[in-house]
Formats: sequence, structure tokens, C-alpha cells
Amino acid sequence: MTDFLHTFLFGAFPYIAIGSMIFGSILRYDRDPYSWKADSSQIMSKKGFRLGSNLFHIGIILLFFGHLVGLLTPHWVYEPFISVEQKQVLAMTAGGIFGTMTFFGMVILIWRRLGNDRVRSTTRFMDLAILLLLFLQLILGLMTIPESAKHIDGATSMLALSHWAQGILTFRPDVAADLIHEHWIFKAHILLGLTIFLIFPFTRLVHIFSVPIKYLFRTGYQIVRKRG
Repeated sequence: MTDFLHTFLFGAFPYIAIGSMIFGSILRYDRDPYSWKADSSQIMSKKGFRLGSNLFHIGIILLFFGHLVGLLTPHWVYEPFISVEQKQVLAMTAGGIFGTMTFFGMVILIWRRLGNDRVRSTTRFMDLAILLLLFLQLILGLMTIPESAKHIDGATSMLALSHWAQGILTFRPDVAADLIHEHWIFKAHILLGLTIFLIFPFTRLVHIFSVPIKYLFRTGYQIVRKRG
């Protein structure tokens, strides 16, 4: 039973979660496009919003791409330039810095959402739930740093985690076996991350797909109002 559960959680659940995020988001955009928004609470109160939001967004974006590059880059690609040990130290250092930024940003945003009457009155259950889930995920991620420090050579956990992530991407059938001997913190961090993917379409996180990148490359000015 334990082996079956492990295989399901780390072999099948990743595809369920990723599938939910992709197809659920498409369905939401198709069926309810007017709900596709960030629902910013800045209009309710600006106190603490800019600092908290900037720390949170900058930190979490850097963490996301750090995870993406770190986990999905094959060992043979970076081996000529950096050792596994150096890569692990780099990941721990960058993760600690960006994680701390995100932590303080989230503390400000959570305190603001719970402590400000105007903001709290417009907060829906899922708004607070996803914020708290992200906060818990961040704490679990920070907890992996001292655990990783116990195996600074990176030859065990770092390679195993990367091998698992790349195995998910390549649909390797025995992928769950890579995580059998990993510490529970790493497993909890992965499972909560997958759970966030699972509920992604039902939260305000969908606005991530609507980042207005095209505005960075526009050739002319945007006309808001013509002079009368």
C-alpha cells in the first residue's frame, strides 16, 4: 500500500496536477473570461502594498525560474562549467536570498489582508487560501536548505530531484523511484507545489498567464485620452 501511494503521488499525481493547471485554465478563460484577473486590493488601501507586493513578486519569480532551470537542466549540460557541489551551494544561497525576500513580502501582504478592515472585507476564501498555501510552500522550501546542507556534495538529493523532474517531463514510467529515499521535507515541498498546480485554475493565480509582455516591445505611445 505504501509503495502504491508513493508511486501514485510522485508518478501519477504530477500529471494530474499539471493537466488540471493547463486544461482547467483554458476552460476558465473560455467559459468565464471576466473572472480572469488579479483582483488587486491596492484601491482599498495602499499602505504596505507596494513594498509587500514588490518583495513577493520579485522573490517568487526568481525562485520559480531558479527551480525551473535548476531541476530541468541535465547534468551533462552544466558539468563542464560547474560541479554538482558548486551548483548545490549556488542553489542554497540564491534560494535563501530570494526566499527571504518572498517571506517578508508575504508577511506584509498577509498582515495587510487580515489586519486591514477594508482589504479583509473584499477578501474571498480562495484569495486567502492560496496566499497561505504559497506561504506554507515557501516555508517548506526554506526548510530544505539546512537539510541540503547536510549533503553538501549534492551527489544524492540534488541529482535525484533533478532526475525525477526530468523524468516527469520525459514520461519515464519508473520516475517515482527516484524519490523513495529522499527526506520528507523534499517530498512535502513537491506535493504541496503540485497541489498548487492542481487548484491553480480556481484561483487568482491565472493572471500569471496574462503578463503584458507585449507592452515592453511596443513601438509607439499608448493613447489613453485625446486632448479636447
